[in-house]
Amino acid sequence: MASTLMPVTRALLVSCVGVFAVQKLGGDALLTQHFALWPIGNGLYAPPLHWWQLVSYAFLHGSFMHLAFNMFALYLFGSEIERLLGTQRYLTYYFVCVVGAAVAQLTIGYLAHWYPVATVGASGGIFGLLLAFGMAYPQRRLMLLFPPIPMKAWLFVTLYGLLELVLGVTGTSAGVAHFAHLGGMAAGFLLILYWRRQRA
Repeated sequence: MASTLMPVTRALLVSCVGVFAVQKLGGDALLTQHFALWPIGNGLYAPPLHWWQLVSYAFLHGSFMHLAFNMFALYLFGSEIERLLGTQRYLTYYFVCVVGAAVAQLTIGYLAHWYPVATVGASGGIFGLLLAFGMAYPQRRLMLLFPPIPMKAWLFVTLYGLLELVLGVTGTSAGVAHFAHLGGMAAGFLLILYWRRQRA
């Protein structure tokens, strides 16, 4: 699926890996304080929310495995969607998903009075790419890692979205931003519908 990396996808991969390297070289606390996504209404418990954090949080990652899974998915699906949408629309789509994920995470966190913890990671954008792939190539077969079961793309995306909803509502897998994942998918879906209506 990703024989040749497209330019925006390559730039996103390099940027995320580069920022993670800076984090590991001792800049983690400073980057997290200023560029992670901090919740609304956190009072004195955490740094304030700034507008740029709606995007900058997507370049930070909490661990090597967090980075590895996100970059692997970006490698698999990013170039495919970039070829489909074109460079400019792909860039727009990805960051709309990132911002949509941030808004969803902030909204649910504010309503649920979550403890003020920073959100980091490219997962909101990645889940938007998964949605776009499932809508564009619904019959394409994907192989799950655990367990190794082949599944059509539309079914994989649907089940993954439902799983994220269940995990988010039940509070399972604490520390994972399930509503950010769902927000990325929702933002991507709305943008795709908007583009389709424009074309029609």
